[in-house]
Amino acid sequence: MTEEQYYAYYRDIWATRKRAQAHGQCMCPKSKTWMCDGDCLACEFRAAGDNLSLDYTVEDGEGNQKSWADNLQDDTPDAQSIMEDRELLCALYQKLQELDPEGRRICELIMEGKSERDIASIMGYNNQSAVNYRKQKAFDRLRVLLGDYI
Repeated sequence: MTEEQYYAYYRDIWATRKRAQAHGQCMCPKSKTWMCDGDCLACEFRAAGDNLSLDYTVEDGEGNQKSWADNLQDDTPDAQSIMEDRELLCALYQKLQELDPEGRRICELIMEGKSERDIASIMGYNNQSAVNYRKQKAFDRLRVLLGDYI
């Protein structure tokens, strides 16, 4: 094995061990580091470190024990917000049809995740500033058309 291959293989293992040591998760003695394979989850020298559980309890001002999980917000959307989003999306697609063809095409390309540089090359513009100007013009028009929804 060459020295290059050795370092290429162990570089990630050493980085993993250093990160685990910095967070108090690796308690591997110096005499055993040669056994480290970078799999900290299966290591016999693994410690909890600075990770905290959501089950960790704290006492509130009234002396009640509460876990951190009790304070988590529910990110599940409710039916009303789903319906509002659907209505806004339908209105957006309808109002996109009212834009000029150039503005509509720019908006479609933006929704596909294209950058301004890509849009400029696709639409045959010389630079991104032309796309940026037309994009702002289309967005301003959409803001006016979607005024009731925004």
